[in-house]
Amino acid sequence: MKTVGYAIVGTGYFGAELGRILKTIEGAKLVAILDPDNAPTIAAELGCDVETDLDVLCAREDVDAVIVASPNYLHKEPVLAAARHKKNVFCEKPIALSYADCDEMVRACEEAGVIFMAGHVMNFFNGVRRAKQFINEGKIGKVLYCHSARNGWEQVQESISWKKIRAKSGGHLYHHIHELDCIQFLMGQATAVTMTGGNVAHYGEQFGDEDDMLFLNLEFGNNTYAIVEYGSAFRWSEHYLLIQGTEGAIRLDMKDTGMTVRTEKGDEHYLLHRTKEEDDDRTLTYNTKMEIDGAVLYGKPGKKPPLWLHGIMEEEMKFFNGLMHGADATDEFRDLLNGKAARAAIATADAATLSLNENRKVNVSEVI
Repeated sequence: MKTVGYAIVGTGYFGAELGRILKTIEGAKLVAILDPDNAPTIAAELGCDVETDLDVLCAREDVDAVIVASPNYLHKEPVLAAARHKKNVFCEKPIALSYADCDEMVRACEEAGVIFMAGHVMNFFNGVRRAKQFINEGKIGKVLYCHSARNGWEQVQESISWKKIRAKSGGHLYHHIHELDCIQFLMGQATAVTMTGGNVAHYGEQFGDEDDMLFLNLEFGNNTYAIVEYGSAFRWSEHYLLIQGTEGAIRLDMKDTGMTVRTEKGDEHYLLHRTKEEDDDRTLTYNTKMEIDGAVLYGKPGKKPPLWLHGIMEEEMKFFNGLMHGADATDEFRDLLNGKAARAAIATADAATLSLNENRKVNVSEVI
């Protein structure tokens, strides 16, 4: 088996863990990283080079693919640099903070003839994959409605993270775009959206400027709908995705972790992640408040992700490395590779933002 050389731009909480995972995958080699703050420490841990210039990093002959895991507002330039140098790209979510930037990034990779993979990791939950399978098999009939909630209460932090600054993270809507992407993974591209909410409980010098309570009402143009809740102003925290069909329903519970399928035959229970150990680890993470307040989880550089998060990241990296070794993209994940999922998620988020700003329903086509 040939060895694929990887470079990582951004080695904070997620990027460093992706590097650790690559070290364990056959046929993968982490050769260099770029990060103005964390690179020396992570390079020493992972045994790779440090680069300080994007073009130098991407021009290296031993780099076949670039993983972009920098802060959300810093994704565009690394992706464009990789495309210029004909290097394959894996880009963490959210791909960009505007549809225009997202489209430019995907288009650059298309024109360069390189792979662009959107890092929408929720698609690699065993439960999400099983839900998609059951929907395709007609187990719950036609999907009529989805309802997701990802919320909790955030206390004052020691410092204000870039993740709490809207211009850098996009706020909850973009930074926690998993649920929006997952619903569109299951139901297709939304056609219209109305978003309400605002910053209702976290304002002042000790907080960032993101909205802490958001409600999205999605329409799909075929008499099907979805509601998405985000925020850090919810004292009763929840994290789930409920899928309602004409003949049954599916609940993916990310807090009291597990998957339930309900039909006239009764309830069936499945794991959300790969193993019971991973499911139990997630439940412990949420319910003991050791790592998290509700569904508000912000990792910090130098801290390793919990077992369940490591597991889905590992599945994602194994899939990407398989592509680098010539594996065919399955229909299940094709939209992560053709720009459709990336564009759909950011287009709908942009339409939601426009809806909130202008206090009206917005057709997603308005931002495309």
